[in-house]
Amino acid sequence: MNESRISPVDKLSDISCLPPDCNRCKELDDLDFDFCFAYQPIVDFHARNIFAHEALVRGINGESAFSVLAKVNDNNRYRFDQSCRVKAIKLAAELGMQELLSINFLPNAVYEPAACIRLTLEAAQTFKFPKEQIIFEMVESEHLSDRQHLTNIVEKYRSMGFSTAIDDFGSGYSGLNLLSEFQPDIIKIDMDLVRNIDTNKVKQAIVSGIVHISQQLNIKVLAEGIETKAERDFLLSTGISLLQGYLFCKPAFQAIGTINDDAWI
Repeated sequence: MNESRISPVDKLSDISCLPPDCNRCKELDDLDFDFCFAYQPIVDFHARNIFAHEALVRGINGESAFSVLAKVNDNNRYRFDQSCRVKAIKLAAELGMQELLSINFLPNAVYEPAACIRLTLEAAQTFKFPKEQIIFEMVESEHLSDRQHLTNIVEKYRSMGFSTAIDDFGSGYSGLNLLSEFQPDIIKIDMDLVRNIDTNKVKQAIVSGIVHISQQLNIKVLAEGIETKAERDFLLSTGISLLQGYLFCKPAFQAIGTINDDAWI
């Protein structure tokens, strides 16, 4: 078969189609499990619209993310990460998604940024989903012994037109030290800091500080895991307008979610 006619989905299991300068990847295991996605909207509260959708991994029958992630190991992490990107883009295109698409990625699965991004670029082209609509979220709680490697990934992705975000900010190993080395487009405040923030003075001080620093660095701040209007209102009072959580919409399995009308009131 002509390689130009092989879809990015097919290439995930075709070793001969992997980037030639990524020899480490060719020695890794294929995936022996399947998965799908749910999409959860991220709203711009002041604009009263959907800013983006986060692709959240699920089992093929809607099983939890944990049930899928428990099967990921050092030998299949690269294949899983690559498959996540392609499948999230493919399904988003099939659903007619017009807003930004936020995809979580595993920095430890990226051996060489330019080589490992190739299938993502092909998927965006094949499924006619503009790469400028893709946000890559790095999980801040995933331990990285080489932060320079993460910096290289972010710089390469941004040079290609992708946006970048730090997920679960405030929950992991690096914290504010990451911001001294690179500045993503978006910081997502961890839901543990959001929970009951309207009554917790310590959390209020921490989040207000994050917002102040981010403003100085020209970084957007997004708060996730919002469940109550009281949490929403405090976050809005700090200047955060990008919000995500069950208050607005639960993840929609293989679908684009609809915002709860009451969430705007």
